[in-house]
Amino acid sequence: MLTKIELEEFQNKLLDRRVQIEKNLRGTSLELEEIRGLELNDEGDYSSASAETIVDNAILIQQRKELNEIELALDKIKEGTYGICEMCEEDIAIPRLEVKNFARYCITCREINEKEMK
Repeated sequence: MLTKIELEEFQNKLLDRRVQIEKNLRGTSLELEEIRGLELNDEGDYSSASAETIVDNAILIQQRKELNEIELALDKIKEGTYGICEMCEEDIAIPRLEVKNFARYCITCREINEKEMK
């Protein structure tokens, strides 16, 4: 069970990360708009811009997924269920939460979940 201070620390980390991701998403979206507005002179320019766009889109997708996980974790803090595994309902170890603030599963259940996904 997390203390009130630990919960506040995790909430602050989640909020800070949310701000960073939102800033990243705005920046990447603006860059993509600029690339779309460029006049590309040759196939080399187009290929280069296209490859960058693919990478940027992949980053955007990953960042949006992380943002959703952060929102879910913040909701759990409000509900009093943060830090509890969604599968076994045991406490998620603090070192795991330190590494992945929005972890939904304890390490054992995460491994089970990943094996089932394959």
